[in-house]
Amino acid sequence: MHEPNRTRKILVVEDDPNISALIRLHLEGAGFEVGVAYDGNRGLQGAVAGDVDLVILDVGLPMLSGLDVCRRLTERRSRPLILMLSVLAELGDRVRGLELGADDYLVKPFRFEELLARVRALLRRPPLAVKPGEAAAEHVFAVGGLALDAWERTVILPHRRVDLTAREFDLLLFLVRNPSRVFSRADLLDAVWGSGYEGYEHTVNSHVNRLRAKLEEDPTRPSVLVTVRGGGYKLVPPGTGPGTSVS
Repeated sequence: MHEPNRTRKILVVEDDPNISALIRLHLEGAGFEVGVAYDGNRGLQGAVAGDVDLVILDVGLPMLSGLDVCRRLTERRSRPLILMLSVLAELGDRVRGLELGADDYLVKPFRFEELLARVRALLRRPPLAVKPGEAAAEHVFAVGGLALDAWERTVILPHRRVDLTAREFDLLLFLVRNPSRVFSRADLLDAVWGSGYEGYEHTVNSHVNRLRAKLEEDPTRPSVLVTVRGGGYKLVPPGTGPGTSVS
């Protein structure tokens, strides 16, 4: 949870000492508190152990890849924001990073003005999870047989708990807050991933498919996360009636 008067902390996980030093120089010049790790293991440890707001995470790291670090962070209930870096040729890694839950992606080489703009935009993003201290009715949602706690970031179906990645949870939370409303893939991409992801609608598809595998009794015939022909997706509260999926 961000405190308005606290200096925002950023961890740079980059094995090239020249690049990491330049990133640190520009970020500190912009008023951020910056730490550096030079391999994936130390980056993961620093992101988990420290009070870090954002991790700038290179894909090509020794010891543990940036994609593995991203995956392990997004599996946690609480995590920092993630801005991934890779060279232009690693387009597949860019897609994989977004699907794993990275909050933004920047391709090398980049201008430091663009990096600072991306960092500031991420840190301005309001969290989807509700802050402690709010009334239970404001952060606990029950739709049909599905119960979701935005504060604890837990999902419960009858007789079982559902484990989700951070991005899967954010997507489900958005849909639970808007039950039975149809959203296009572009709508969901903008609402959950933020601006700058135009053209990555397939990322929404993959997350919906993973949610179906975890939520639906029969993922091949979804009745909760329903596809609407020509429209997109909608959440039908479980237990309230048959879905009309045509996917």
